[in-house]
Amino acid sequence: MPHTIVMTGASRGIGRIAAERIVSESPDVHLLVVARGSSGARLSAALGEGRYAVSHVEADLGSLASVRSAAMAIRDRLSRGDLPPLRGFVGNAGMQYTNALTEGPDGFESTFTVNVLANHLFIRLLEDRFVAPARIVITVSDTHFGDFQHNMGMVPGPAWRSPDALAHTGAFPEPETTAGGRTAYSTSKLAAIYLVHEYARRLPAGIDAVAYNPGFVPGTDLARNADPVSRFAMRRILPALTLTPFATSRGAAGRYLADVVLGATKAPTGSYVDRGRVARSSEESYDPRRERELWDAAERFTAATVDQSRTSSIPLSPNSRPR
Repeated sequence: MPHTIVMTGASRGIGRIAAERIVSESPDVHLLVVARGSSGARLSAALGEGRYAVSHVEADLGSLASVRSAAMAIRDRLSRGDLPPLRGFVGNAGMQYTNALTEGPDGFESTFTVNVLANHLFIRLLEDRFVAPARIVITVSDTHFGDFQHNMGMVPGPAWRSPDALAHTGAFPEPETTAGGRTAYSTSKLAAIYLVHEYARRLPAGIDAVAYNPGFVPGTDLARNADPVSRFAMRRILPALTLTPFATSRGAAGRYLADVVLGATKAPTGSYVDRGRVARSSEESYDPRRERELWDAAERFTAATVDQSRTSSIPLSPNSRPR
C-alpha cells in the first residue's frame, strides 16, 4: 500500500544513501524530505528522475518555529490527500558544533535543539497522523557510551545534567572549546535514546520507535563546523578505518539505516539497533527517572510551539499509554 515516510538529514552522507535505498527497495513509499534551503528541492528532483515519489518541505531544524511550519505543511498535505498515509518518520539530521555556546533563535543551545527538540516536535505534531503499522527511527551515536572502544578517544563521553541546563549554552566545562561542543553532541545522543524509550511507552500501539546507531562513519559532513585540521582528517585520513572493524563506511551505514526504516531489520519498539542488529546501548542509557524528566522538559520547551498548532484547530492525539 502507498504510504509516506518523512525524513530529515536525507540530502547528504548516510542519509542520502539511505534515501536512495528506501525508494528503490520500496516503490510504494512517498519519501518526503525535510531540508534547509534548496537542498530538498535538488534531492527530490534527483531521486524523482528514477520514477520514485519524492517531495520536500523546507525547514531549519535549529528553529522550532521553522520545524512547526514544516510539520503543519505536512499535516495539511496529508489532510488534503496529497500524500498517502503517514507510516514513518526518520530523524537522521544531526549537528556537532565547535563549542557549547551556539544559541538558536528560541534561546536553546543549538546542538540540543537540532539533535533532540526538533525530532520531538516533529513527532508530537505528527503523532495523530501516523497510521499503524508505523515506525519512527532516530539516528543516535555510539559516542554516548563514552569509552575508548566506541569513540577511540575522539569525542568526550556524555556529561548528563538536568534538561534545563542541557538545553542552554554553557552546560559543560570549557564550553568555548571543541571538547565542549563534542560533549554537547554525545550528551544530546544520550538524550535521544532516552526519548526513544519514552516514545515506546507513550505512543499508541502500532507506532514503534527505534534508535539507530551507524557506528563511527568518517567522511561525512558531521564535522563541517570543525577546525580545518579535523575536517581534513575526517575526510581524507580517517575513512581508511572503514577497512577495519572500528568504523563503518557511508554506504554500509546508509544501507543499515534504510533496512531499519523499512523493517527489514527486525527491531521491537524502544530498541537500539547497532548497525544491522538489535543490541544494548550503554548502561547509562537505561534510566527511567532521567527519561521521564527529559520528556517533561521537552514538552515544556516545545509547549508554546505546540500550543500554536492547537489554536490552529489541529488536535493532537492524547498519550495512549501510561507512564
